Amino acid sequence: MPVLAIVPKGSERACQDLALSPGVLSGEHLFLTGMTGSEASGEMPDDPEQQFRNAFAKIGAVLAEAGLDFSSIVEMTSYHVGMSDHFDLFTEVRRDYVCEPFPAWTAHGVAELRRPGAVVEIRVIAQKPKTP
Repeated sequence: MPVLAIVPKGSERACQDLALSPGVLSGEHLFLTGMTGSEASGEMPDDPEQQFRNAFAKIGAVLAEAGLDFSSIVEMTSYHVGMSDHFDLFTEVRRDYVCEPFPAWTAHGVAELRRPGAVVEIRVIAQKPKTP
């Protein structure tokens, strides 16, 4: 089965610069690159909630490019700088995006992320519905 890169419009240059695909469709599964909460301009907001919402919006764009939505997510891994400072807020924001049956989820506290100022990076695996 061929592997297909999923690249939402507007992210082509970043993908080339970093040599990555925002999503890779392999069989029935879509694997997403970890998303941080930077703005479209590349700036990292100081507000953790805005970072969380931006990261989920980026995830939503990749899912949509593949014809999926948040209900397709089967597994989520989140990486947090200062997790104890914002975990409750992250959990609250996360509930605005995930739905039942909720995906499996693992959260990790980390010392730093690649993007300066980032407090979260979220990576997901989604599943395409089987076609008859």
